[in-house]
Amino acid sequence: MPPHKIETGHQDVVHDVAMDYYGKRIATASSDNTIKIVGVSGTTHQQLATLSGHQGPVWQVAWAHPKFGSMLASCGYDGQVIIWKEGSKPDEWVQAHTFAEHKSSVNSIAWAPHELGLCLACGSSDGNISVFTARADGVWDTTRIDQAHPVGVTSVSWSPAMAPGALITTGPSGQFEYVQKLASGGCDNTVKVWKLHNGGWRLDCFPALQMHKDWVRDVAWAPNLGLPKSTIASASQDGTVVIWTEAKEGEQWEGRILHDFKTPVWRLSWSLTGNILAVSDGNNNVTLWKEAVDGEWQQVTTVEP
Repeated sequence: MPPHKIETGHQDVVHDVAMDYYGKRIATASSDNTIKIVGVSGTTHQQLATLSGHQGPVWQVAWAHPKFGSMLASCGYDGQVIIWKEGSKPDEWVQAHTFAEHKSSVNSIAWAPHELGLCLACGSSDGNISVFTARADGVWDTTRIDQAHPVGVTSVSWSPAMAPGALITTGPSGQFEYVQKLASGGCDNTVKVWKLHNGGWRLDCFPALQMHKDWVRDVAWAPNLGLPKSTIASASQDGTVVIWTEAKEGEQWEGRILHDFKTPVWRLSWSLTGNILAVSDGNNNVTLWKEAVDGEWQQVTTVEP
């Protein structure tokens, strides 16, 4: 499919683009303080809505799973996290909930796997991570990881809901076991893994994962389809992408450098099956990488703009 240029209508830099579950709509976040919803069909697109609610640049947007309805989360420099819901009329969006938990910029948001319910993790420059979970009565519960990265949190990513190895070993009742884990990256140059245990979050990697020489810009936990191995990719201001692997639950995480891009690396995204990693870097390149049989990572292709 040839590349398709979309005019967003933003008046300033676009920081994030997210496509909905069905690939029919994209949401964009911008320094003009707004979010735009654009409908995409084949090679045509149309602007559907502008969402105004943030008092500063909007850093990220994330669509909730459609089983929870048409819902979008956004975070920004103003410290707010806003949950937007599509109203009774199509393309009419309302602010369903605003979280003002953080006192400084919220840099990253991520919806948990839908199996875990409607649950949103947020990482902030105040050093904290907050996790908001919707209850059946519409009230949101909050859990926090205080000073997860004391200098500031840049990114958060959920692990797959299915426990590592669940495909091979089912739980005592014959059911799949679900697990709640998060990876986070920060301005302290580290990646950390957190696990929800008895209602509270605790560090699940000792020590913190440290191979980067500068800020971690993004972390992305790979889908693993219930296999024993867990994989996290991290991208840094230092120009490297590191692939962290845990051979099986409870073992040490091991890191190996995927590549040194010689320019800051901004964002990472895994394919649905977790075998291809997309990397976007400061030279405006998007490259796709795949693990070879010997464990080395090879570039598959460059995505041409």
